[in-house]
Amino acid sequence: MNAVITVIGADKVGILAKVSGVCAEYNVNIEEVTQNILGEVFAMIMIVDVANSTVPFTALSEKLAAAGREIGTDIRITRQELFDAMHRI
Repeated sequence: MNAVITVIGADKVGILAKVSGVCAEYNVNIEEVTQNILGEVFAMIMIVDVANSTVPFTALSEKLAAAGREIGTDIRITRQELFDAMHRI
């Protein structure tokens, strides 16, 4: 099952490392990444495979959110099917 991770915050060293570290810790495979810096704002979207995650989806969401708070960014994960439904016109 795929999910979408979004990261928004002030640009600083280590954001990608923090997010990918949480993914690796819980066996979440990163399939695609796009990131950009808009002014001083860092924005990233990741497509990840959570099928083999070692924690439930809600726990993974909490771990990512906590990692975001540690580095001053907003990190969210959304199931791919929900993300697609929210953005379908």
